[in-house]
Amino acid sequence: MSIRVVVVDDHPVFLIGMAALLDSLAGIEVVGRASDGDGAVAVVEEHRPDVVLMDLDLTAGGAAADPDGAGAGIEATRRITTSMPDTAVLVVTMLGDDDSLFAAIRAGARGYLLKGAAAPEVERAVRAVANGEMLLGPEVARRAATYLSGARTRGASVFPELTGREREVLELVALGYDNSTIARRLVLSSKTVRNYVYGIITKLHARDRSDLIVRAREAGLGEGGGG
Repeated sequence: MSIRVVVVDDHPVFLIGMAALLDSLAGIEVVGRASDGDGAVAVVEEHRPDVVLMDLDLTAGGAAADPDGAGAGIEATRRITTSMPDTAVLVVTMLGDDDSLFAAIRAGARGYLLKGAAAPEVERAVRAVANGEMLLGPEVARRAATYLSGARTRGASVFPELTGREREVLELVALGYDNSTIARRLVLSSKTVRNYVYGIITKLHARDRSDLIVRAREAGLGEGGGG
């Protein structure tokens, strides 16, 4: 039985090319295409494919745009994986930064490739996520391992009373980001981030946010500088 695929990208040349590549592969069938988040959700609801190839940097607009500013591709991924968990989302994007990678995984993506991946790598990724596996491209996987290793050694050892999510929030607070920016990066609501920050201040007995930042930086968090 063929693996049924929907391709989502707002660049027509890439969309057509990727669809043609996948259709040329044995046992893979492209059943739909979309160029924005809302269209992606509608096509997936109609065809119920096994895999969605999702670009993250889609044209903003419509219901796919997250009110806290998350990308349309991230929001579409979240909507698809929440309402149709049997459909695997494989991200194929130009966005190779850590924020985009982890936001996509938090939204439910099972795979993450950078555009420019060779055809055999794309085919392998499609078959893997269709089979329930998690697959990251080689460069993405290397950077993810480095990021997670650093987060463990920096955060867990110095603030063991915090949960993993609280350490993620504290790392971004230490970098100087405000709640709205942290919400976008972690794909949370601003209210949720505000609650996390309050809880962290309480757990660490900090006087206020400024004191929290000082203590976090003294512990080695936020060493990369803020933005």
